[in-house]
Amino acid sequence: MFGGFCQYGKVRPMNEFEAALRNAGRPHLMSRGLGTIQVNVGLRCNQRCSHCHVGATPERRELMSWETMGLVLELARQVRPRLVDITGGAPELNPRLARFVRALRKDGRSVQVRTNLTILLEPKFRGMPQFYKLAGVKLVASLPCYLKPEVDNVRGEGVFEKSLEALRRLNALGYGRDPKYVLDLVFNPEHDFLPAPQKELETEYREVLQKQYNITFNGLLTITNMPVGRFGEKLRRDGHDESYGRLLRDSFNPETLDKLMCLDQVDIGWDGTVYDCDFNLALNLPAGLGPSSGNNAHVGQFDAERYARRRIVTGDHCFGCTAGAGSSCGGALEK
Repeated sequence: MFGGFCQYGKVRPMNEFEAALRNAGRPHLMSRGLGTIQVNVGLRCNQRCSHCHVGATPERRELMSWETMGLVLELARQVRPRLVDITGGAPELNPRLARFVRALRKDGRSVQVRTNLTILLEPKFRGMPQFYKLAGVKLVASLPCYLKPEVDNVRGEGVFEKSLEALRRLNALGYGRDPKYVLDLVFNPEHDFLPAPQKELETEYREVLQKQYNITFNGLLTITNMPVGRFGEKLRRDGHDESYGRLLRDSFNPETLDKLMCLDQVDIGWDGTVYDCDFNLALNLPAGLGPSSGNNAHVGQFDAERYARRRIVTGDHCFGCTAGAGSSCGGALEK
């Protein structure tokens, strides 16, 4: 179902998402700037979540080298994005993460790190929260529900209690309490349905986490599960790939098109390959600059002007970002 992708500007027979774009008066999606550089520093993780789109596990060995991080630093100096968004896997498992963050902050870049929380309890990484605070890093923390059974079912037995403990430690440092130290949480549905309205769900999170556990946070980001990676495999095993794909297509919302995250960001993979988003990274669909550009989507050959006005590589998985209220790494598009 989720086939017919385009790559390097060479389009196969039109996929359903491209047809939906045309029906909405958009022949294709075009980038309009480089406001965010998202950096996937590796696919190693201490967890094995059932909805992970990049298939991260403790056994993965793909980690960004310092040489590639140096190229990203040069790109950030050139582009001066409003945000460098660091993700993984578990970013903390890249041994060069702290050095990378320090270099970015020294250059004046705003930095956020996406953490799975439980990594912060491991002895080797217990100093990371203090490091994040001193470095002025915003944190985006995964907590796919405020109920124990749902979290443990998606992320592994015991993860809920460990996540709460990590959140308490972050709160004790001021994260989620002091406006200077931002802590946002991320919700993903456990099953094959769209997220509830973000504001309503955020209210529920606040009521449960504060009343029952005395945990506070700044905001909640709701993200639609994409039919790729481990979640896509689960859909196929359960025989739900057709119905979920139909749900996403039937929920296509043209009002989200001007707010898509891919319009003003690039995603740099652990090996330096440039993508339009982390979901395209998961599908190995590098950014395209047109048929004459060849296979050169790498940060080492980055042309800021061309990337800022490139055609976005799309596929039918993009219905996940345009369904209902829309979805992005920053949460719902219609809030």
